[in-house]
Amino acid sequence: MAGITTVSLLVVMVVGTVVGAIVGMFLGNSIPPDAVLAVLAGLAGTVAGAVARNLLVDQGIAVGEYESALPLAILIYAVVASFIGSLAGLEVALLVGEAFPVWIGALAGLLSSILTGLLVIAYHHMPPR
Repeated sequence: MAGITTVSLLVVMVVGTVVGAIVGMFLGNSIPPDAVLAVLAGLAGTVAGAVARNLLVDQGIAVGEYESALPLAILIYAVVASFIGSLAGLEVALLVGEAFPVWIGALAGLLSSILTGLLVIAYHHMPPR
């Protein structure tokens, strides 16, 4: 089960980072590199990562004994985690001195995806009700 969880997490993190960077790159010319850009990039990365993971699970790829598609409530919690991860990504980009929109988007997508991955792990390891 640990290998399957790792594959799911890697899919969420890679897709979230790439989509966040792409959103940062495209919106960076029209939006100043601040919290709005970070939140949009992180939210897009989180949603794309969760959708990609659910598509893999629905197709039977990277499915373990306890793997299942995420319910809507968990996806809503992931959006909340996305805001926190996005703002953290913005702060990390500013601390490192890389305030370029692509870096802000990539870090926002990565940290949002990490928080979403932790949420998915917590959901799958909860005892059933």
